[in-house]
Amino acid sequence: MPFAPIRQDVGVNAHDAAAPDPAAMRKHYRAEGLAESDLAATPVQQFARWFAQAAREAHLFEPNAMIVSTADAQGRPSSRTVLLKQFDEHGFVFYTNYESRKGHDLAENPHVSLLFPWHPMARQVVVTGVARRTGRDETAAYFRSRPHGSQLGAWASAQSSVIASRAEVDAAYAELEARYPEGEQVPVPPHWGGFRVAPRQVEFWQGRENRLHDRLRYVAEADGGWRVERLSP
Repeated sequence: MPFAPIRQDVGVNAHDAAAPDPAAMRKHYRAEGLAESDLAATPVQQFARWFAQAAREAHLFEPNAMIVSTADAQGRPSSRTVLLKQFDEHGFVFYTNYESRKGHDLAENPHVSLLFPWHPMARQVVVTGVARRTGRDETAAYFRSRPHGSQLGAWASAQSSVIASRAEVDAAYAELEARYPEGEQVPVPPHWGGFRVAPRQVEFWQGRENRLHDRLRYVAEADGGWRVERLSP
């Protein structure tokens, strides 16, 4: 049954819409914790451990989905979900339209936060660092690995721009599909590519009973090493 529209001429609150009370929502997190002795030598090695568990043991849906938070030159924040496509000791890589909101934000202010919310495991990982564009060769290699439709989509969508209707995007895609049918090589858009986030801090959060969570944070040192800090929950 379709939802009835909310009337704008009367006061409406969450109870009027029979919404659940968020203050009453409570989950008891796992008892086993995260100790300093459990950690790998680097945050990327530790991330690889947890990522493998999220993907192969917990079978989470899209464990590479992360919330990317940016801020523009005036400090105005924005967040969105993006898919992680690569990680190694040099950083965490995602791809996007450079003319999108996040692209403009990162051009003005390269400081960024990545959040991996692995709720079913009562875990999250927060990466803070500096984003830099990947090289064009690296971008082209990844672009060629994408499905044909996704390659066309990178051209069809002027990401984050205001459009008149869905039909505008569909028409642009149909035109590109006719120009570059399946099997035809799609050129790499000059306005599209990757960002690599070089981590400066990486926090591993493990939910514990009574909200006394474990929070261990790697902090980059000047000599290239890492210092581990425990944060109060």
